[in-house]
Amino acid sequence: MQHRTSRRSLLTSTAAVAAMTALGAQLPAHALDAPDAVGRDRGLRALIARMSVEEKIGQLFVMRVYGHSATAPDQADIDANLRELGVRDAAELIARYHVGGIIYFSWAHNTRDPHQIAELSNGIQAAGLAQRVPLPLLIATDQEHGAVCRVGKPATLFPGAMAMGAGGSARDARTLGRISGAELAAIGIRQDYSPDADVNVNPANPVIGVRSFGADPAAVARMVAAEVRGYQESSVAATAKHFPGHGDTTVDSHTGIPVITHSREEWERLDAPPFRAAIAAGIDAIMTAHIQFPALDPSNDPATLSRPILTGILREQLGFDGVIVTDSLGMQGVRDKYGDDRVPVLALKAGVDQLLDPPKLDVAFNGVRAAVSSGELSEARLDASLLRILRLKERRGLFARPYVTARGVDRTVGARAHLNAADEIAERTTTLLANRRGLLPLSRRSHRRLLIVGADPASPSGTTGPPTTVLASALTELGFRTTVLPTGTLPSPAQIQAAVAAAAGQDAVIVGTYNAGAGGAQSRLVAALGASGVPVVHLALRNPYDIAYVSGFGASLATYSWTDVELRAAVRVLAGLGRPRGRLPVAVPRADDPARALYPIGYGLTY
Repeated sequence: MQHRTSRRSLLTSTAAVAAMTALGAQLPAHALDAPDAVGRDRGLRALIARMSVEEKIGQLFVMRVYGHSATAPDQADIDANLRELGVRDAAELIARYHVGGIIYFSWAHNTRDPHQIAELSNGIQAAGLAQRVPLPLLIATDQEHGAVCRVGKPATLFPGAMAMGAGGSARDARTLGRISGAELAAIGIRQDYSPDADVNVNPANPVIGVRSFGADPAAVARMVAAEVRGYQESSVAATAKHFPGHGDTTVDSHTGIPVITHSREEWERLDAPPFRAAIAAGIDAIMTAHIQFPALDPSNDPATLSRPILTGILREQLGFDGVIVTDSLGMQGVRDKYGDDRVPVLALKAGVDQLLDPPKLDVAFNGVRAAVSSGELSEARLDASLLRILRLKERRGLFARPYVTARGVDRTVGARAHLNAADEIAERTTTLLANRRGLLPLSRRSHRRLLIVGADPASPSGTTGPPTTVLASALTELGFRTTVLPTGTLPSPAQIQAAVAAAAGQDAVIVGTYNAGAGGAQSRLVAALGASGVPVVHLALRNPYDIAYVSGFGASLATYSWTDVELRAAVRVLAGLGRPRGRLPVAVPRADDPARALYPIGYGLTY
């Protein structure tokens, strides 16, 4: 592991902060030991009664913070914290604002390696328990697997949601949640902003796509419920997103405000089933979407700020009384209509409990405080959200076990049984869409020399290198002779010509595409390689829709992501060491007539 913290260091830090747990003996919250929910609620309410308005407001925020350490981040991270948050580190953030949660990001340098993450988590909990009213923090991240992963190797990485949808096994989804949850809990992360419950009925969706289990609401609901149960069996709060459904949009809510044009009846049929299933499975939290949904609320407020959607539908109609958390308040979709001081106030008035990562914490915090002072928000309204949040923390064991240990990290994270399970599950997701003249599986006799070309998109956390390199390495291990020629997502005419020249003398070409479009450069690359006369195997590295835009291939596989676990599984299928068993969880529309399906949901070949 990189930057591995010693066992002695982690255990020492745990011992040093463990004394703070003695503060619990002074807390009414030790009624949490009561055998019934009423008794536990009594203890939580007594704890809330001890808190000031500022402490209550702080508990509603979940914030980013830069650095690998709660008290000693690198200077560059201190500078970033001072610039964006007005504090030096996580401990100072907690002391000043009393935040109830922290969200980890790889770009914020929170997730270098498992032992470092565990140390950071313990430092954060120590800061929380050092407050006037000692409270553990709810540490969260986006560990969706596939395209969105914040904690990388040596943690166990699984196929992403659409790949899991192609596998179609609720048992596998539950296994993913159970194993991933156990590893997150071992490093101190007790809330995962996963699974994605959006039904991706729009192939042009720029923000969801392969993050969704698919386009069939019933199938998505089944997978969402299974993953929720898996995570929460491992004492990690699952979070279904993005309510009321982000699956049919061509606008990215990070940069704009999507409008969903489904009727109320279409919402009930298409978007609602996965959220209903998550609630029935006992999910702890649901994340809002920064989308306009006129059929559900004609005000044109984003759902995050909509009382008719969050209170009227999610709370009252669907009966959800868990934690509602916003999507990031730094996204443009929620900032277009109101100022950053008003957004958190309106979100709370709509029914939100947790306010996730506003761009300026002081502005958001002061906005809520002003609303309480003016009477726009009552202190009782704060208490209602705070009670839900504290119930979640208690249910996931944070009051009883706020700290993690080096032994737990070593025993759990990247365990061999976990890695084997991920490989086995991945092999059940690879989808064979075309196999003309029986090109696959490749033979080490007749296809010994292979050219690996195509897109090398930015690598998510679950990769050891770009796709062309990972594919070549895995094929070389199986006895093939490989030549690698990355051509990118926008290959130039010169790069296409070079790829065709490199194909001469090869037994086959494997070409990966990443979001290829009609008439695009990647399409021209595949067509040119096909015209060379060398057999071509096409891999859709992300969206399975790519096959509609390419020609000249002999075989085509959908991997749904370009992480190591999915690419290794694809290689085993290519070499005949595994059978393609995935089935399309979405329909692939024709390029010339998108209203017609080139391949329907459920399509997939095998051999």
